[in-house]
Amino acid sequence: MASSELGPHLKKVSSEGGSSESGSSESSGADDRGSSGYSSGNGSVFESSGWVYHLGVNSIGHEYCHLRFLCIRGKYVEMYKRDPLDKPGIKPIRRGVVGHTLMVEELGRRKVNNGELYVLRFYNRLDETRKGEIAVANAGEARKWMEAFDHAKQEADLELSRAGSTRNKLNVEDEINLEGHRPKVRRYARGLKKFIKIGHGPEELLRQTSSLNGSGRSDMFFDADGGDVIEAHEWKCVRTINGVRIFEDVASSKNGKGVLVKAVGVVDASADTVFDVVLSTDRRQRYEWDTLTGDLELVDPVTGHYDVVYGVFDPKYLTWWQSKRDFVFSRQWFRGQDGTYTILQFPAVHKNRPPISGYHRTKINPSTWEIKNLNSSSSSKVARCLVTQMLEINTKGWFKWKNSFSPKFEKTIPFGLLSQVSGLKEYIGANPALTLESAATVIHSKISDETTSNGEFKDAEAPDEFYDAIAGDSESDDSDDDTGANEKRKIKLKNVSWAIASLALKRKSALDANKELDSSVTPINLDSFQFHGTMQQGKDGNDSNCWSSPSGTGFMIRGKTYLKDSTKVKGGEPLLKLIAVDWFKVENTADKIALHPKCLVQSEAGKKIPFILVINLQVPAKPNYSLVLYYAADRPVNKNSLLGRFVDGTDMFRDSRFKLIPSIVEGYWMVKRAVGTKACLLGKAVTCKYVRQDNFLEIDVDIGSSSVARSVIGLVLGYVTSLVVDLAILIEAKEEAELPEYILGTVRLNRFRLDSAVNLES
Repeated sequence: MASSELGPHLKKVSSEGGSSESGSSESSGADDRGSSGYSSGNGSVFESSGWVYHLGVNSIGHEYCHLRFLCIRGKYVEMYKRDPLDKPGIKPIRRGVVGHTLMVEELGRRKVNNGELYVLRFYNRLDETRKGEIAVANAGEARKWMEAFDHAKQEADLELSRAGSTRNKLNVEDEINLEGHRPKVRRYARGLKKFIKIGHGPEELLRQTSSLNGSGRSDMFFDADGGDVIEAHEWKCVRTINGVRIFEDVASSKNGKGVLVKAVGVVDASADTVFDVVLSTDRRQRYEWDTLTGDLELVDPVTGHYDVVYGVFDPKYLTWWQSKRDFVFSRQWFRGQDGTYTILQFPAVHKNRPPISGYHRTKINPSTWEIKNLNSSSSSKVARCLVTQMLEINTKGWFKWKNSFSPKFEKTIPFGLLSQVSGLKEYIGANPALTLESAATVIHSKISDETTSNGEFKDAEAPDEFYDAIAGDSESDDSDDDTGANEKRKIKLKNVSWAIASLALKRKSALDANKELDSSVTPINLDSFQFHGTMQQGKDGNDSNCWSSPSGTGFMIRGKTYLKDSTKVKGGEPLLKLIAVDWFKVENTADKIALHPKCLVQSEAGKKIPFILVINLQVPAKPNYSLVLYYAADRPVNKNSLLGRFVDGTDMFRDSRFKLIPSIVEGYWMVKRAVGTKACLLGKAVTCKYVRQDNFLEIDVDIGSSSVARSVIGLVLGYVTSLVVDLAILIEAKEEAELPEYILGTVRLNRFRLDSAVNLES
């Protein structure tokens, strides 16, 4: 957004270092900087830092939005009025610890002082009253800060995982106790060696169109099918438009309900950049690439990830149309954990935009955008992404255009939609400012005594948790800010979670990690007819409102050589057996269901099972629901296996490993695109709580803790009676000794009804 749009409440820093009121500003020319980091364990710690907006409400109820410099050093977070590299010795105005209870949620776009920012919310998963918000200029910056905080959490986990270390060990009690006196901690780091910058500084932060182009994540990989689910699509290229391929789903055309078509092109820009361009309603920009929906007006910004827009177009090139057209559609967007953006576009009706005289109301075809970063060679300075737009076309019309009257297809709305990828490709290619690569960079800085002491917290009282530090009244914090440019050098970044896993492997015995169950114990007979849940087990594929347990062959998991060549293989039979499913209706979110006296786990038969994994998927709706899955092991869990370390490990370890792969086997294609086909680390996407007692581990998955997840589940519930949904649960393997992965359990939910849920008695 232009700096002038932020109003007089924000201040900026001129390129000479002076301060002035927000107005028009020139780009500082600094490159966007990444956020990933790696702690080598030798005392050197990555610092992620950059300019952000601190949002909140002061003591008299006024909202504030202050420009601040945020630094993450290891597990510590500091907020400054100025860049500490430019002002050595400056003290932070806020300081906190990133603990394992910290949750970071991307709230999406929000209007702030007449401009649009991307907002991140921080809260304690054990106490949501402890919270705070920061905002950044665009989706790319939001992604980098999300990754930076994730690395900070992993740094804390790494410190706790160090065997025999008492010097650096963090007391978990200190993290949970958010108020009162905190014990003192010893020196955390011996030296600050590596430094990562995020963003361009204040001047560039105030620009609406910045050169986002963060590098692809270090853990990205190429896989042929693009997901972790084997799908039934059979795409055939039927046409090319200016280097963009047009595909038809031959498999979908056989059902007679409509044909799925898609346009696929490679764009020389990062996914962050393309996402911002596609979502922008700026008329001048859209006129340069969008021939159909160039005139867009925001009608209703429903949430940070959902809005309604109104558009008009004059189809002069469509000879048989005489009147002007207008349309209304909703847009829903989110970013997956692999960095892929998805935008869903539905025809809509809105009370603020009824049909008007002189325009014929057109129903735009439902469509989706998928924008995925591609790995670029190390020598390339240009980011690249794969852009896919998909829509459904009437079967009769599609074959008529394709087979007989192909030239007339160019005068249709579907053609106009499919041509958007081509226009986008050419527009970005013609604007070098959008295609500049700004990869993750590291600055080797000279460490002053003041900077080092600030980062180490030597012999100081332990700071508040981050959400405590950021949530306070900032009315007195407003001041002029300084920023500057620094010399940059590219490096290859590693994921700190690998270091955590390495430390854990040193402590485990020489037993094979994949021998998850104790082979010395005779397995018991798990007869599913002994156990009963509120949802019935299906007898065949034609049954509805039931469950079954499919094999894992429909899912792609990490193979033995995954760390070397990113090869994935089909899953096998699940390790644990699904013995029952409960479908409960509850007024409030229900935790610790396994402790309920009428729960299967508390029955006589349940107590005889060596181990039960209880997955409680808490579904937000009116009323709320709980889908409870019971997975049983016929033998005790091997304590030294990956499953054993997961069952008896820390919540931080569980959050970093608990993975779910969703698959819509049958259902509306837009729902399939919303759910996706990629694996999701649930502990990083939503709040998960763990209950380990007796012979069971319960995982309570609060889907409502994420605004994106709430939005997606709302869409799914609207079509649930026509959906066949498969889920696979597994523990992510991150080390060679843990490979290949295995499927922990599966479930198939076959066209179940919401009204069949049973009230859970208190």
